[in-house]
Amino acid sequence: MRHHNKNRTLGRTRRGKTALMRGLALQLIENGKIKTTEAKARELRPYIEKMVTTAKEDTVAARRLISSRLGEPQTDVLSKLFTEVAPQYKERDGGYTRIIKMGRTTAGRDEAVIEFVA
Repeated sequence: MRHHNKNRTLGRTRRGKTALMRGLALQLIENGKIKTTEAKARELRPYIEKMVTTAKEDTVAARRLISSRLGEPQTDVLSKLFTEVAPQYKERDGGYTRIIKMGRTTAGRDEAVIEFVA
């Protein structure tokens, strides 16, 4: 039974889900907007918002923490998060992303766009 186990598994193992979240987060930081399924977008939202909150204070500890969460990404992605994305939300307490539902595809899944709020 799955009592007290509300998190989505997305049909993957824990390692697979971690890799998926890292990949989606990297793409969102690079592009500012990605198209994915609604379930993946809903799982990605708290994952990326915690990173942006941490990145708002540009310290060595914050850089190391986010670097480990993203799986040692390229330095350009990390620097983009700290120099472009996080500073524009200095005055904002949360809600850095927006999910726009695109509707159901012919394959039967609900598509959505997740993007940073301007």
